[in-house]
Amino acid sequence: MKKVLVADDRAISRELVRDVLESCGYEVFEAADGVEALEQARLVQPDVIILDLQMPRLDGFGVVAALRTDPAFDNVPVMALTASAMAGDRERALASGFTGYVAKPIRVAALRDEVDRMLEWIRPHPVSDKPEDPLVP
Repeated sequence: MKKVLVADDRAISRELVRDVLESCGYEVFEAADGVEALEQARLVQPDVIILDLQMPRLDGFGVVAALRTDPAFDNVPVMALTASAMAGDRERALASGFTGYVAKPIRVAALRDEVDRMLEWIRPHPVSDKPEDPLVP
């Protein structure tokens, strides 16, 4: 079972994300702030991390910066989750080391699709000895 760590200072947001992802078969762990998120990440070793950008003690940008200096998290996708969806926020998050971005209010399908997409790029694909059909224009 794939593990997802969700860090958000709002319990209702964590609960919503947890409910959606558990219904998709993921094991979900929670953190209420950035410092707790780093502790949980090191303890749990999640397959995906979802961080609110605005959290006490250490914001999402601080957490992703710390994670990106740790080789254990080199290939762990980290999604930004924020209610502050202003122009340039997505680009700033991606430039800061986030792998994906979802704005609040959370759309269930968007959240599910983004987590699935993140896991897809780290999931090994089976190797086949059958040649692929060539693309024909």
